[in-house]
Amino acid sequence: MFSVNEYFDGNVKSLAFKTENGRATIGVMAKGEYEFGTSTIEYMTVTSGIMWVQLPGETQWKTYQPFETFKVEKNQTFKVKTEGDTSYRCLYE
Repeated sequence: MFSVNEYFDGNVKSLAFKTENGRATIGVMAKGEYEFGTSTIEYMTVTSGIMWVQLPGETQWKTYQPFETFKVEKNQTFKVKTEGDTSYRCLYE
């Protein structure tokens, strides 16, 4: 069954579902800056727009464009900035 998740006063929304390889979400983010926490390993792929990401332990922001993926280990926090509406897919390990 699908479930809808909403964060940051509705500025980030995702639709959760199961794949043959495990859990996944497809989501959208409005323009803004966000800090996320992980409870599992996550592979986030930008599907539309651009994300600037500051991964755990990093001081620099890295740019991710459509079809680029980054990995975040479990029990970590990371920051994301967007300049406009951006979509993503997240796979959980």
